[in-house]
Amino acid sequence: MKKILILLLLCSTLCFGSRAAKHTFQVETGYPKGRSGYVVEYRVPLACGGADAPYNMQWQTIADGKAQAKRDKKRCKAQAR
Repeated sequence: MKKILILLLLCSTLCFGSRAAKHTFQVETGYPKGRSGYVVEYRVPLACGGADAPYNMQWQTIADGKAQAKRDKKRCKAQAR
């Protein structure tokens, strides 16, 4: 049971990032409660070795965020080979 919890915690941090880092980014950019119509995206995805830190985050429109997620998925798969 402990191994499963540790694995889930590790995956949630590596795959989705920490809430604290995201909140810090939001506060630093003047939108502590988020921006309507925008999402926080990583400049270099966590799965590709990007840092889970505010300097690696940016605001993107929802549509741009979805498009970037598709590109990042392909790019990270290619790097893993």
